[in-house]
Amino acid sequence: MRVIKEMTVTQLTFMPRLFPVNCYIVEEEDGLTLIDAALPYSVKGILRAAAAIGKPITRIVLTHAHGDHVGALDALKRELPNAAVHISARDARLLTGDATLDPGEPNRPIRGDVPKNVQTRADRLLQDGDRIGSLLALAAPGHTPGSMAFLDTRCGALIAGDAFQVRGGMAVSGQLRPLFPFPAMATWSKELALESARKLQQNRPTLLAAGHGRMLNRPEEAIGRAIADAERNLAKSMIAKEQ
Repeated sequence: MRVIKEMTVTQLTFMPRLFPVNCYIVEEEDGLTLIDAALPYSVKGILRAAAAIGKPITRIVLTHAHGDHVGALDALKRELPNAAVHISARDARLLTGDATLDPGEPNRPIRGDVPKNVQTRADRLLQDGDRIGSLLALAAPGHTPGSMAFLDTRCGALIAGDAFQVRGGMAVSGQLRPLFPFPAMATWSKELALESARKLQQNRPTLLAAGHGRMLNRPEEAIGRAIADAERNLAKSMIAKEQ
């Protein structure tokens, strides 16, 4: 496990050979908020990192319900029964293994590692604009229907889940990077992902912390380039469909 701290955010990276996975600890006065639950074997590393900070994990917040973001959730909940679990109201259903679509959603199968055996259920269902301690919840659908990002209002750090990737090259969710293609392969709607990226850009984050890859300080230019690239790719795709 690799541990890196920037501002109020501690990044924990669990490093399978081809698929590094991040989760994050955000320090508050009253305790720690864990964002995402990484992989099934990650529980001991997460607990060690919290112990090193010296505060209890009081909240578990999930950006979305894919297996590499909820892998250690059940084990963590057994160790931390009083830690309240938060997820978007939309992805709470995905957390149960229900991959059906809502009326009006793009009619495409939800992709990626949808969990099948997670027993933990959310204590709080999040909507866009909700607050969790110092964090502002921002709906960011695209990678999954209920994906969310979380902005630390004290410092501008954005924990973005898979709305962006940094590993293998900066990209909006759904835009293929051959050196690390997995986030693109697991994205449900490229069009909604681009809309969400534009929305997150408007918050002018000072730090970008994604589900895969190192944290980026002053990410404004990198986000802008990634959005422009996604716009070009989707425009080309539209033209190709019309021909």
